[in-house]
Amino acid sequence: GNKMYKNKSILAIIPARGGSKRLPNKNLLNLAGKPLIAWTIEAVKNSKYIDDVILSSDSEEILNVGRRYGIISIKRPDFLATDTAKTEDVILHHLKELDRKPDYIVLLQPTSPLRTSKHIDEAIEYMYNKNADAIISVCEVDYPVEWCNTLPEDKSLKNFISKDVLGKRSQDLPKRYRVNGAIYVVNTDRFLEEKTFFIKDNIYAYVMDKFSSVDIDDEFDFKFAEFLINAKIL
Repeated sequence: GNKMYKNKSILAIIPARGGSKRLPNKNLLNLAGKPLIAWTIEAVKNSKYIDDVILSSDSEEILNVGRRYGIISIKRPDFLATDTAKTEDVILHHLKELDRKPDYIVLLQPTSPLRTSKHIDEAIEYMYNKNADAIISVCEVDYPVEWCNTLPEDKSLKNFISKDVLGKRSQDLPKRYRVNGAIYVVNTDRFLEEKTFFIKDNIYAYVMDKFSSVDIDDEFDFKFAEFLINAKIL
């Protein structure tokens, strides 16, 4: 491609399996007028910096959506099409097949339809400003994790919340963030070396707002994303 950023080549990979346990055929579901996967394809196509995109799937139907948008759509081998296949292994497989290694890899999961090209480009710019080897998107956690715990068989709430937390208001507890699954950027050499986006150091968080962080895992998330798009809240 010819987009590039600071003369570095950036390859985006969209991993999209056909099956899904909780929300069957999720990547092809019609979200406000287009298949879920199309939202991510459009975001990456509109990026100022990403020069190449690979859509990786075990489903011909999903690959066809990618082809309609004119992006490289690769059928992944069967051993990477199982429930247990790790995204990292899918990426390592595709990297092996390339003639030329990109300088950076961007993983874009199709389950984050409200992450836009603006977010992707900001994350890439942030990486350069920080001189980082990896950037991962996060958002604020809705509820204090101090209010979360496992429950025993009998559902007893005894010791569910620790004593020092009980006396505090939620706003007095520390602000926490979680990985929101929308954007992962990593230096290719470090990824090949450590086989993970969560490299040991020189890695920073790109903070996204709650609206853009919707992650489609089940029907509630899907309906919520549809509501946000239709309500033009974004």
